This record gives sequence, structure tokens and C-alpha cells, in this order.
Amino acid sequence: MEMIIFLGSFIASLFGLLLLYNMIRRKIMEIRNIASNVVLIKDHKSYGKTDVIIVGAGVAGSALACTFGKDGRRVHVIERDLTEPHRMVGELLQPGGYLKLVDLGLEDCLEDIDAQRVVGYTLYKKNGEHIMLSYPLEKFQAADMSGRCFHNGRFVQKMREKAATLPNVRLEQGTVTSLIEEKGTVKGVNYKTKDGRELSAYAPLTIVCDGCFSNLRRSLCNLKMDIPSTYVGLILKDCQLPYANHGVLVMSDPSPVTFYPVSSTEVRCLVLIAGQNVPSIANGEMVNYLTNVVAPQVPSELRDALITAISEENNIRTMQFRSMPATCSTIPGSLLIGDAFNMRHPLSAGGMTVALSDIVVLRHLLKPLTDFNDANAVSKYLQRFYTLRKPLASTINILAGVTYQVFSPSLDPSRKEIREVFYGYLRVGGIFTNGAIGLLAGLNPRPLSLPFHFIAVAVYTFGRLLLPFPTPKGILRAATLLYVACGMIFPIIKAEGIKHMFFPAIFPA
Repeated sequence: MEMIIFLGSFIASLFGLLLLYNMIRRKIMEIRNIASNVVLIKDHKSYGKTDVIIVGAGVAGSALACTFGKDGRRVHVIERDLTEPHRMVGELLQPGGYLKLVDLGLEDCLEDIDAQRVVGYTLYKKNGEHIMLSYPLEKFQAADMSGRCFHNGRFVQKMREKAATLPNVRLEQGTVTSLIEEKGTVKGVNYKTKDGRELSAYAPLTIVCDGCFSNLRRSLCNLKMDIPSTYVGLILKDCQLPYANHGVLVMSDPSPVTFYPVSSTEVRCLVLIAGQNVPSIANGEMVNYLTNVVAPQVPSELRDALITAISEENNIRTMQFRSMPATCSTIPGSLLIGDAFNMRHPLSAGGMTVALSDIVVLRHLLKPLTDFNDANAVSKYLQRFYTLRKPLASTINILAGVTYQVFSPSLDPSRKEIREVFYGYLRVGGIFTNGAIGLLAGLNPRPLSLPFHFIAVAVYTFGRLLLPFPTPKGILRAATLLYVACGMIFPIIKAEGIKHMFFPAIFPA
């Protein structure tokens, strides 16, 4: 009898435990479902409040935020550091870039930062011989039409301040750690705030423009990056350039030196050093190199100021530069812009012109869309963006690459002779000089102009070597120079994409 009671009690207890377990399990599932629904609602609300996330608030990111904000888009900008940056690049805006800035309605960002007008360059040989190369600005009626030089940080801060005044633009300091993907589409970003909190932000379109050191680039495109050189930068104080409103480019050995004003009292000096191995600053090798190799070759008007700047403590900085052809983003809901997307050698100072031009193209392209929620539709528009940007971007990218090839150090006597040919061609004047300088300034973004100047340089080279009477040695020398020149320019053109550059009409609108 006791055994039956025990068994009955045991079975009842077991049944009760199973019933209790089932009730607890159902309760847990309900809580999870409620929590899941709350997260979905939260994400949906966040998604609905933002049209576009912009990662990075440098020149490209800030200009993009202002542009989208003025167009009524709801913008969330996440920038790693919102304090004023101190960079020694992005300080020269070519005239073509200034036109794009005006097109975006951002020219007022150049006010109150002591920006300096630049209307051309003076090209010096190391023996002091020089030619003045002025931008062909005659057809532009605006009195203030020119290039601009300034401290990059001041310019960036002015654009950030302008973006912050727009009610639908939110600037936040934080470090984006990763992209949020769902079913092959970017839905937003994960980021860490200034106070260490880890948050997520959602939007139908995420634009990455966090600069040349982007940590998100690998997630969106296939990298083909090159690090061809290093720049050594100094600031010369209370120094006057040889010609007012003209920068200086010195064809020194082994590599060129550039001077341009960044304020009314300061001149930036950039010394190009090929490769990644540079003289050490810590042990004095850099000071010795600049003093004994570079300084003797610069114009006498700048030499004393340069030597003084070299001796100033903590005035020498170095920065490696990267070169990277533009590569389409492969994931819907995302786009790369600025140096995160496309880099060229800074010797031609074309980076900001390309970035601002890309923003102008993007603004006009996306205006028909009332929102960005249809990822496939947006992706089709963005595919057209890669073609529409090509004329200006490729022209400047190719010129930057060729200019670097011409002026970079080389033991090949043919490369050195091509440098002399380049100098002589720019002395010809007329459509040859104005055309080449117009291309470099971003004022004539026509890729078909490149073959014209290439052929003109070839004709000039043959005439230089074969006149007044051709000789077998002269013919062989001219053919060698032409072969070396082709080896310099054609790989750069190929990297830019020949079809997109010269035959954009074959791509669907």
C-alpha cells in the first residue's frame, strides 16, 4: 500500500515538474519574442529617422553632409574625432575644385580661414631657370575665380560647422567598427561612442568617406593599393613666394619640392621622397638631408626661410601617400567616396577637386529618388555614378600619375630627358601650355584631350631631336623616349578603365 502511495506521489511530482518546466519554457519564449519585437521596432524607428549614414567628416564627408542636408535628406555623420585636424595635405584646392565648391553652395566655407588665392605655379629648374604657368582663367567672369590654399583643418571645421546648423544633420563623434549587413545589403554601422558605449545606427544608404586609412574599405571593394612615395612637410613663417599668388614647383634632384601659401604668414614646403624608406628625423638624418641636399636647389628667395624652418623643433613631419584606382562597391546599400574610394599622387593637388566633383555628380544623380529604401533601385543609380564621374576623375588621376612619373627619382637617363622634354613643352605656350595646365587645374575634364597632348609632346620630342637634320642617333633616341613614355602613361590609363574613360556612352543610363 505504501509503495503504491509512493509511486503515485512520484508520478504526480514528475508530472508537476514537467508542467512547471513547460510553463517556464513558454514564459521564456514569450519574453524572447517580446524582446525581439522591441528590438525590431527600435531598429525600424531608427531606420526611419535617417536617410543616409556618412562615415567620416573630412572634406568629402562634411561637404556631402551639407549637400544632402540642404536637399532635405536626414543625415547621420559619425566622425572619429571632431576636433580640428592638423594635416599637411588637402591644402590646395584647384580652380576646378573651387567651381565644384560653388556648385555645392559651400564657397562661404573659405571665408575667415585666411585662405590664399592661387592663380598658377612657377616651375623652377635647379639652376634657377624658371617659367610661370598661370591657370587659363580668362573665360571665367567671376573676379574671385582662382585656386585656394589654406590650412586643411580650418576648412574642414568650417564645413562641419555649416553642416551642424542644418536641422536634419546630426554630427556625432564615434569610431565605426563594422558595417551591418543583412541578406547581402548594408543596413547600417556598428560604432563606439566617445564615452565607450557600443551602438548601432541604421539607414538605407551608408556612405564611407573615412579617408586614406579607411578600415571599412576592405569590406566594400577589392584593394589595389600602391604606396609610391613619402612627403616631408614643413611650415615656413613670414616668407614671401617669388611671384604673388603663384605656388612654386622645383625640379630638384633627386625629387621635386613644392611651396604654396597656407595663410598670409605661412608657406607650406613639401619635399617628395620616393618609396617608404626616408631619412630618420630622430637621429638627425632628415635635417642633414634637407639642409645639404634640398635647400641648395630651391630658389634663393626661399632658401633662408627653409633653412630656418628645418632648424625649428617639431616642424618636420612625414606622411606616406597611397595611390588607388577607383573600384566599385560590391554591396548594395553602400558607397565609397573621397580618399577611401580613389587616391592619386598628391603632387598635382587634385584630390579635393575629384571628391567635390563626385559629390556634385552624386547629388544630381540621386535627386529623383524621394528616399533610399529600395536598395536595388539605389544600386542601379550608383552604378551610373561610376561612369559619370570618370571624365574629370580619370583625367586628374592620369595627370597625377604621369606628373609623378616625370618628376620621380630615376637612374634611367631616358626618364631624366623626358623631364627636360616636359619642361620644354610647357615653354611652348598657347593651347599647349594652357591646355595642359587647364587639365591639371580641373578646368578641362576631357579625357580625349590627353591623347592630343601626348601626341603633341611626341611631335615636340621628335622635332627637338631631329631638327634641323635627322640623324640615326637622333631617330633612335626619339624612339627610345617615346617607348619609355608609353610605358609610363599606358599602365595608368589601363588602371582607370579605357572604356569608361573614352566611351562612356556605351554604358546604360
